[in-house]
Amino acid sequence: MINDTPFSPLVRCLPIEARQPSLEDNRADADRLKQAVAREMGKQGAQSGELRIPYPVLTDVALRFRAAGFRGGAVVNMLDPCLEIVDFLPSVPDRLPALALDLGTTHLEAALLDLQSGDTLATGQIENRQIELGTDILTRIHFAGPPDIEAKQDNREQGLARLQESVISSINELAVRLAAMAGIATGEIRALSVSGNTAMVHFFLKATPFHLCREPYIPLVNSPDPCHAHELRLCIAPMAPVWIMPGIGSYFGGDLVSGILATGLDTAAETAMLIDVGTNAEVVLGNREWLIACAGAAGPALEGGVARMGVKAGPGAVEHVDIDRDHWRLSYRTIDGAPAVGICGSGLIDLAAELYLSRVIDFRGKFRPAAKPESQRHEQFLKRHLVADGSGYAFIVVPAAEAADGIPVTLSQADMDALMRSKAAMYAILTTLVAQVGVEFAGLNRVYVAGAFGGHIDPGHAITLGMIPDLPPATYEPVGNSSLRGAGLVLLSGEGRERSREIRRKITYLELNVNQEFMLRFSGARFIPHADPALFPSVPVLQAEGQ
Repeated sequence: MINDTPFSPLVRCLPIEARQPSLEDNRADADRLKQAVAREMGKQGAQSGELRIPYPVLTDVALRFRAAGFRGGAVVNMLDPCLEIVDFLPSVPDRLPALALDLGTTHLEAALLDLQSGDTLATGQIENRQIELGTDILTRIHFAGPPDIEAKQDNREQGLARLQESVISSINELAVRLAAMAGIATGEIRALSVSGNTAMVHFFLKATPFHLCREPYIPLVNSPDPCHAHELRLCIAPMAPVWIMPGIGSYFGGDLVSGILATGLDTAAETAMLIDVGTNAEVVLGNREWLIACAGAAGPALEGGVARMGVKAGPGAVEHVDIDRDHWRLSYRTIDGAPAVGICGSGLIDLAAELYLSRVIDFRGKFRPAAKPESQRHEQFLKRHLVADGSGYAFIVVPAAEAADGIPVTLSQADMDALMRSKAAMYAILTTLVAQVGVEFAGLNRVYVAGAFGGHIDPGHAITLGMIPDLPPATYEPVGNSSLRGAGLVLLSGEGRERSREIRRKITYLELNVNQEFMLRFSGARFIPHADPALFPSVPVLQAEGQ
């Protein structure tokens, strides 16, 4: 189970044994089934509500109930306040699979869960085919085009329809893979939960995203009602409920609500913080009494969107860099030990911090080609790694001979400048958020860092760079894919589903685009570690050329 919440899955298969029809008991088959399901739910203390059999499956369900001799397993979608009987099986199966999905911009990641036991049956990921139509969200929004309420549903030439078709085909392919891994048919998957940012949810539903990037930035929908899999042409059980995590607005989607659920931020007695870095840096602060959140453009340089050699965290990405300043040797580590193809966010942070501590860059993040070497080894180190690149200087992280494609992995001054802007934005976001509610960083019980960024980041190096507060490294806790974990939680827990709705109701969103204090804090954070080094007492001050 996730977060030890009470087990109450989105779909149940209830054991049913009903009395045979007779002249004395002439109830209709469908009515007999509803009454038997209601009795069994009462015995189990399960969620109560209006029972209905949806029209598309009414005949099939009733016929299967009769064919099974009025005994077997009733498949019930627990959609509060209405409960749907959507199938009848000859017996209750050993497993009741459901799919939790992180609907990412570049990759989709999913977990196949058993709604009978809560066990994980299979996990996997796949590239989002929407990349062929636009590598970033803004490009896809423009590709979707303006809203057209007269458009026919089957017009596949429309941009928005093509975006939906691409992501649905990606989901279906991933579902087929995971089903094969678990030894089941895709038609046995009885539910889908979806966690994604606001734009991705709009593409998934073929809901126009046109106004997301236009003032006043209002989504078409924040909290979509559940629908059925066949309505979206998904290859799982046709009447499987599709539960979509609610969002807050254009820049605060269901993926962050999932993160709050997964970390338990909304139920914590003490104040904590959640940081999720992707295209944007999304941050939530709070506890069980209150929650406040904001988002800002601090992510691109950290996820491979700005640095020329920047890549997503994946096989071959340089994830860790270290400089031995006693022997002047650089070492690095790639994900999965594969030949280097580029450098991901955690590697960039490590590298920048090590370059600062080695005095290869100054407190402004500028390379120091004229710095006087401390020794012959130091001089050789600088000759090997710091080279002119036509537009200034660049630092060679991985030489061509060691790189996957024979092209050296380097960090240019332009890349370094972009990283400085991103790290400044990150720290400014964090300080603006805590200042808004009068909380001190030292008062945070925990700082959760989500996603691939959180899984690879070295808090010590991020502190040296001035990206995150100077707190004991143990304060920072990586939580992996919190979007996927939250999606799993709502499949398994009615409490989780209710909490997702409650989070949406009680959270306060802080708009940074019009926040003057954010801009002032951003300016001060564009130095290593900061214009006010007293904020980072554990970081050496290396401002003057002679130091």
